[in-house]
Amino acid sequence: MVSADVARNIVGIIGNVISFGLFLSPVPTFWRICKAKNVEEFKPDPYLATLMNCLLWFFYGLPIVHPNSTLVLTINGIGLVIEGAYIIIFIIYATKNTRWKMLGVLAIQAAFMAAMVAGVLVGAHTHEKRSMIVGILCVIFGSIMYASPLTIMGKVIGTKSVEYMPFFLSLVNFLNSLCWMGYALIKFDIYITIPNALGTIFGLIQLILYGYYYRSTPKKGKNVELPAVLTKNAVTSGNASVTIEK
Repeated sequence: MVSADVARNIVGIIGNVISFGLFLSPVPTFWRICKAKNVEEFKPDPYLATLMNCLLWFFYGLPIVHPNSTLVLTINGIGLVIEGAYIIIFIIYATKNTRWKMLGVLAIQAAFMAAMVAGVLVGAHTHEKRSMIVGILCVIFGSIMYASPLTIMGKVIGTKSVEYMPFFLSLVNFLNSLCWMGYALIKFDIYITIPNALGTIFGLIQLILYGYYYRSTPKKGKNVELPAVLTKNAVTSGNASVTIEK
């Protein structure tokens, strides 16, 4: 029979793989942004929230805070690098107003992390106290990260279009939350359970919205047939194929 620790490690490794896929899932979006040299209607909120989430979980996984959390540490270290790259691209191609707002949020995040790290290391002298303080903050910011797509979901409902809510990102987000919730429940860790339970719920809602509004999303480059206009000299009739950009 597989022990709880072995089962947890297996699920954690699977969670790392899915999380890596989650971090890479916006690549098509950012490829589109780079080609267009414009962020269009895409929002920076999920990437800023994910960066903060990775910072907190990386700190949580350090041996000085929560020993034996290698899987949490490694995947969030990778996430920091990838999310940092996304944010740099977003800043480059965003409007001036959005760019300054993002830089302001990043400055606040940096100041908060510096103060939090100093406060925890100086004020809490046991792993239990450090894990509790950082874990509570991880729950708060993890919940914000998983709730950040609410802005996109509101846009989907308002426009009846899923153009700016990529399906693959929504799917991987749901699977990632589900896997890490299982990881936390095997050997109960309330700090990992709460945000990932919320992530599972929000991810499922996104998938439901995608299925509901997919058909009403305008398709770009859709070919339609229009009847040809007959002139008085025409001797035959037919259909002309045109491409209409919606």
